[in-house]
Amino acid sequence: MNKLLSIILLIPTLAFSQEKEVLRYFISKDSLIGVKNQAGKIIIPAEFRDYTGIKDGELVKEGMGNETILFFGGKRNEESEKNSFGSVYDKKGKFLYSPFFFDNGADYFSEGVRRLVKNGKVGFADRNGTIVIQPKHDFVSSFNYGHAVFCDGCDWEKTEDEHKSIVGGIWGVMNRKGETVQPLTKYSDKDLDLDGKYYSYPFQYSEKEKNILQFFEKYNKIISAVHYVNVYNEMSADEKKLLFEIVERPQENFPYYQVNTYDNKKTNLAAFDDLKFFVSEDGKRVFTINYEDKMIPFEKWLKEEIKQAEEYQKKHSNNPNKFKNNQN
Repeated sequence: MNKLLSIILLIPTLAFSQEKEVLRYFISKDSLIGVKNQAGKIIIPAEFRDYTGIKDGELVKEGMGNETILFFGGKRNEESEKNSFGSVYDKKGKFLYSPFFFDNGADYFSEGVRRLVKNGKVGFADRNGTIVIQPKHDFVSSFNYGHAVFCDGCDWEKTEDEHKSIVGGIWGVMNRKGETVQPLTKYSDKDLDLDGKYYSYPFQYSEKEKNILQFFEKYNKIISAVHYVNVYNEMSADEKKLLFEIVERPQENFPYYQVNTYDNKKTNLAAFDDLKFFVSEDGKRVFTINYEDKMIPFEKWLKEEIKQAEEYQKKHSNNPNKFKNNQN
């Protein structure tokens, strides 16, 4: 079901079996935060303001997706990079990048990367803090379906609702390598439609990965049913059909395939965790994450979603997208 979450980090927190050095936050006399190791050695000096309620001695998160440390507040006596929010460090205390400012916080990870800002330009970093697309454009959207929209020579303009919009400039589309791509002259239904221009389907899979996606195809109708039960525009079966794509593969510190769900227009439905799934490297275990970023088995998640959908329909019998607990 649709849930609008307002959380800063959309990252699961499953711990790894290998031992890692324990790091803790510490708070200085002037209420600034830093990081120490287990022996009390300062890894990152206490130079950051805190707006999240970190306690003195609190553990720095370990586990999948937490290989870097994000400080949400600004650094003392240092002006923040324009359009940035906070600072990201590695576990050895090295500064990595300043995340792009989005939705009153640091940019979310989308398809395995998030935006960063350097010298006024926007690029992308992965979960391990590696800059995978160098910052060279004045603005770049988050990745969706393997593509991101960028502009050069554009600027921010305030609107009446206190948000900002991008105006002017020369616009283009990039792929996951940061390369500018051109619209197709011939296209199929699998390709991405951006304002009437089509860009090539970006995903390629091994036989093992195709089998992983078949698991989700098996549950396509029931996942779609629980997702659209509370949408008050009647939708056809074709409109409700979901698309599943692998957007991350197992790597160091991330031993899972991440599968995102897209609607029939190829809009990412996994942005707020509702339809974001993780598959073990052997392809045998499937998880999603809850509000506390804890991983839960797919079967348990689906059972709860079905229960919520049934309860919703009892209370809203006039909903046009009737829920049917039928996977066939």
